[in-house]
Amino acid sequence: MIVKMKKLTLLCLEDDQAASLSALSELGVLHITPVTPLRGAELDSSRSELRTAQLTQLSLQAYRKQTAAEASNLSPEELAEPLATGHALLRRKQQLTHSIDALRKEQMVLEPYGDFDPATITALLERNITAKLYHTTSKKPVKPPENTFLHIIRSDSRGQYFAIIGQGDFAFEGAELPLPTRSLATILAERDTLNRELAEIENQLIALSHEETAIEARLTVLENQAAYVAAREGMGAANRVSYLQGFCPVDLVSALQKSATTQGWGLVIDDPAEDDQVPTLIRNPAWIRPIDCVFTMLDILPGYREVDIRSVFLLFFALFFAILVGDAGYGAIFLAIAIFLRIKNKKAPREPFRLVIFLSLCTIVWGAITGNYFGILHLPAPLRGFEIPWMKDDHNLMAFSFLVGAIHLTVAHVWAALKQIKSTRALAQLGWIGLTWFMYFLASNMILGSELPAWSMGLFWGCLAILILFMTPVKQLKTEWADHVMLPFDIIGNFADLVSYVRLFAVGSAGLAVAIAFNELAVGTGIDSVGGAIKASIILFLGHALNIILCLMSILVHGVRLNTLEFSGHIGLEWAGFKYEPFAIRRTAGQEV
Repeated sequence: MIVKMKKLTLLCLEDDQAASLSALSELGVLHITPVTPLRGAELDSSRSELRTAQLTQLSLQAYRKQTAAEASNLSPEELAEPLATGHALLRRKQQLTHSIDALRKEQMVLEPYGDFDPATITALLERNITAKLYHTTSKKPVKPPENTFLHIIRSDSRGQYFAIIGQGDFAFEGAELPLPTRSLATILAERDTLNRELAEIENQLIALSHEETAIEARLTVLENQAAYVAAREGMGAANRVSYLQGFCPVDLVSALQKSATTQGWGLVIDDPAEDDQVPTLIRNPAWIRPIDCVFTMLDILPGYREVDIRSVFLLFFALFFAILVGDAGYGAIFLAIAIFLRIKNKKAPREPFRLVIFLSLCTIVWGAITGNYFGILHLPAPLRGFEIPWMKDDHNLMAFSFLVGAIHLTVAHVWAALKQIKSTRALAQLGWIGLTWFMYFLASNMILGSELPAWSMGLFWGCLAILILFMTPVKQLKTEWADHVMLPFDIIGNFADLVSYVRLFAVGSAGLAVAIAFNELAVGTGIDSVGGAIKASIILFLGHALNIILCLMSILVHGVRLNTLEFSGHIGLEWAGFKYEPFAIRRTAGQEV
């Protein structure tokens, strides 16, 4: 559920600003919203330093799994400041890389002409002897100018490389190589020197990447510093009084009041105004929390005045997951992997493992009642005992998908009605519920050939009348009349949303068909040799592995979509929230409080 917030205005003496911010950060309950524009050289500097440190940390993480070729020569002081040292080394690495690339290009240009000292050509010019280097892609014999000497240096698939030597200046139509400033040997020696320095830097970066404690400690200091400066710059001031505003969960306001008494702050507590941008804090019972990892992955959050659908999301997502995967064997594999990884990673957060275990159990149950175990057509008697014959018919499964869709969308509109219970719009949601079930009967009639109930048209016209009458309060008709114009399209969209739930049946059936196809390919003609058994095993493994990957992809494409788009759209959820982040001092493990 979304935690209720209070809007607070905190006042302190201008001279006590630093002490007040320090005490407030220790308390860690107020999400600060700036009352003045955030700008200033110190703020820009602290944020820039933090961004640089964060990018350096990400770069160092790439080295964490590597092993250094030799011990680094970093000093204890450099190791104690891994982010600053790492940033300097990464910049030097970038410079070296560019220099080595430039040398490589220079080498490629000079290599066909061999190794020579450009000073020799310069010395010849002092004696009025000109030597010029040329390249031509033609394979035809080169005709040098009169009174000059031609020397072919190299001839290959890219053409001819040659020198022309003569008294004084002369002209030739070929592509002339500008006289280099150094020899090929000098270039190669410099490149080798830079490569050795680059290898040494790589070793040093590997060593720095393992200083995780120091990296986290420094990053925490910079984050605290940036947050403190932002909080200070966002404060207002008047008549030697500084003030700031923010939002605090209702149940934590008492702690802030107690601290205000101790610190001598003035505190104004209000309910958030309609136009306030209020952060979202969500607290749920333990059984709902496993789904939080999905919301974190999707990076979505309901707005403060919206609703938290995680409980319904979890239940229907589990059902969608089970139908889309549809195989008890695959569910058992997911369950075994989740349990194994949980045992191996006991310190990891438990919620993701609990979610996978729950989804796996739902998949096993669904696969058992539909008789689907790795796509095996002829099951042993014990496994057939769990089957529900009605659920094995494709026509019934399609009808079940429509039924799930109607129930899912009905829950959305009931929730929307409860949310608007004090408005006539709640009656309009009842109209949408009736239309949703009319669409269910209509879809069953059009797609499955089921008989359309005689009373269904009465339901349609009655619910349409309710919608027209109550979807917009009379006082708001002047500004929201366009909603009535769009109503026919919304009704069509309602039908399309309901029909879209057939994807549950379609994707689940496709997964079963793929599993059966690979089984037939592997063992359809029998296994009559050891080689045949190995071949069949490889086909089964690769085929079912591919099918599992496709099933998991369908979860993201279809299972998540039905909750975050279809369901959320009917409940009026726009995912417009931003996270509640109280102003607080972060500490690394082991750091003193």
